[in-house]
Amino acid sequence: MRLRALRRLEEMELKRERDALQAEWADLQDLLESDARQWKKIVEQLRDTKKRFGDARRTSFAEAGEVEDVPIEAMIDREPITVVCSQMGWCRAMPGHIDLPRELKFKDGDGPRYTFHRLLVFGSNGRFYTLSASNLPGGRGMGEPVRLMVDLPNEAEIVALFIHRPGQKLLVASSAGDGFVVAEDEVIAQTRAGKQVLNVRGEVRAKVCRPVEGDHVATVGQKRKVLIFALADLPEMGRGKGVRLQKYKDGGLSDLCTFALEDGLQWLDPAGRQRTVSAEDLAEWRGARASAGRMAPRGFPQDNTF
Repeated sequence: MRLRALRRLEEMELKRERDALQAEWADLQDLLESDARQWKKIVEQLRDTKKRFGDARRTSFAEAGEVEDVPIEAMIDREPITVVCSQMGWCRAMPGHIDLPRELKFKDGDGPRYTFHRLLVFGSNGRFYTLSASNLPGGRGMGEPVRLMVDLPNEAEIVALFIHRPGQKLLVASSAGDGFVVAEDEVIAQTRAGKQVLNVRGEVRAKVCRPVEGDHVATVGQKRKVLIFALADLPEMGRGKGVRLQKYKDGGLSDLCTFALEDGLQWLDPAGRQRTVSAEDLAEWRGARASAGRMAPRGFPQDNTF
């Protein structure tokens, strides 16, 4: 066929479509203007519906069985991961259990700080924040700042990040040397804003958070004085300022740890070797809570940490 013949056929088809639409439009206009036609149309549609779906109900009603409540956590895939948090507070989840020596990429000037396989974050503002490992960004990139995952203020730093262990107890302390024991189950935060546990004011900041192990507490001040006292002397609280752990003439708390006295106090020497001081040799550093303590034992780390 010639091209103009094809174009003629297309023109005829368009005219037929136009005529059909105009006829439908006119019919709808008449329908809107006539109540009688509208009711007649409704009756026809009802009859058609009854004809198609007029069979008796085939379903029956019965008492619902007991429905078990399924927690949202049960719908999360279970797989091993390693959580990495950098010095600048960027967090990510690596698939599987990676080797610690494995090379990881970080932003310029950044480096590893915490590496782990619900996570708890303790900020220097004394608040605990809860992170779900299933919501952490993947390990392909550099991760995301923890501050974007929870409402951690810009002026607050991350003091500790660790795995939540139900039943565990924690010892929290401020830079002023005040602290107390708190049950880990009591610090779980339900919102991004976190949960205030250790009260701090002014220049005082939350300094340390350690799991409670053993029966004694060892503290060291910024002036390298060490004090050892019984863990039983500390109260267990849900929130507050706490009690004085060690007295300071100037400076404040540098670090603390809990340990079993019969096993001795341990730390790593400058060469990376583990050193243990027996209970007998610790006698001169043992004293009452809130006392000043004595200069650190020979060989104690220069960074004043256990």
